Amino acid sequence: MEKLSFMYDMIESELRDAVGYDNVGTDPDELLSYGTDYYWIARMWMDKGQEPPKGRFLVRPGSTEDVSKVLKIANYYRIPVHTWGGGSGSQGGALPLAGGILLDMKRMDRLIEIDDESHSITAEAGMIFQRLEWYANERGMSVNHIPSCLTCGTIGGALAHRGIGITSTKYGKIDDQCMSLEVVLPDGTIIDTLPVPKHAAGPDLNQIFIGSEGTLGIITKATFRMVPLPETRLFRAFLFSDFATGLAACREIVQTVKPSVLRLFDQAETQSIIKNVIGFDKPGSFMNLVCEGRKAMAEEEMKVVLDICSRYDAMDCGSEYGEKWYENRITFFYPGHIMNNPQMFGTMDTCARYSDILPIYEAMKKEVEKFDGVRFIAHCSHWYDWGTMIYDRFIMDNPPEDPHEALMLHNRIWNDAVRAAMAHGGVINDHHGIGLKLSRLMKEQYGPAMKVMEALKHGLDPNGIMNPYKLGL
Repeated sequence: MEKLSFMYDMIESELRDAVGYDNVGTDPDELLSYGTDYYWIARMWMDKGQEPPKGRFLVRPGSTEDVSKVLKIANYYRIPVHTWGGGSGSQGGALPLAGGILLDMKRMDRLIEIDDESHSITAEAGMIFQRLEWYANERGMSVNHIPSCLTCGTIGGALAHRGIGITSTKYGKIDDQCMSLEVVLPDGTIIDTLPVPKHAAGPDLNQIFIGSEGTLGIITKATFRMVPLPETRLFRAFLFSDFATGLAACREIVQTVKPSVLRLFDQAETQSIIKNVIGFDKPGSFMNLVCEGRKAMAEEEMKVVLDICSRYDAMDCGSEYGEKWYENRITFFYPGHIMNNPQMFGTMDTCARYSDILPIYEAMKKEVEKFDGVRFIAHCSHWYDWGTMIYDRFIMDNPPEDPHEALMLHNRIWNDAVRAAMAHGGVINDHHGIGLKLSRLMKEQYGPAMKVMEALKHGLDPNGIMNPYKLGL
């Protein structure tokens, strides 16, 4: 033990020398705060007084060069490295399960460049995304990555799990908005992907690191495209007789025009969250929508929407409830409106083609509701020409008191519901990421194709130091 303690002291000394003496911490109480993100099991562990996973060293780099120095040290000693952004993830992706180094990126929050001519903005990956959006807004522009974690998630975190925001139907996901990256590889090498995302110079390196959840390297800077803030936003809400009818109408809308926001709620969520937050209290399947951009174009798009919805016998609820939804777009996730401990809950978002969505919804609902005391609610919130995603949740008001029993039940629900989605053409996850929560299902999702990801992992991180046990790697 004395030899081990000596080596810990020597490694700590090297880390302090690399990033500055005061930017390394070993206080167990400080490290405790990094033992949970929004992952239900991690929060349950803390609530039940269990010991959370903790790193040995908390390191706060201030530059890309600092990150490179830290990874060179970690790679030499084969010390695990877990990257921490804002801690807002729901999948346990940042939890330091293997101990080692906890790399908190939030000192790296500088704006690097705004290119007004090219409509692009570059910043360090530790910046909270709201700040990046504010910088764009000052120029009359928007990045249009507006997730529920906008005010607490970092740029690097959004890229690491391939995140999405409420305006994705018009403007795309984070991988559509990102133009280029700076990345530090596990051996400390600093690389830049090409300055533009559309080219024929081989595969797009951005797509190797976006969604890699800290398993292949650490994103330190990113460049995003910007679009002008809309001249107008037109809000509307509708009520369909049932979820299936709403799905058919929404598919036709998206394949004809491009609203920025489109959300369709099943009957259960309409009568729970929608009723509680915006006061809409009618049975059926609620849908809210935003058409935005130049005034004349937005008005023409809304005419198309009104025509389509009338053909599906939707009740036109006017603009009031659409505006209320938009005003409360983050309120939905505040305490008092969102599920919270001691409830057991999970969001099992899956994505599929339109032809598969309704069978997936029905199969997942069946699997969730077979468990006593567990209910199922869902909505579709991100739409593509070819399909959509189901933001489906399970909720259990009175889970087992015993932490081990609760964990086992939690994972059984996830296993059965997600496997039902995969069996009907869905994917494990649309935009929350894989993390620890779904890592065990990656090989089932990809089959033999998982070898491609494993080869990337082995080639870039042969010592296996980067975020162990995540993403199935």
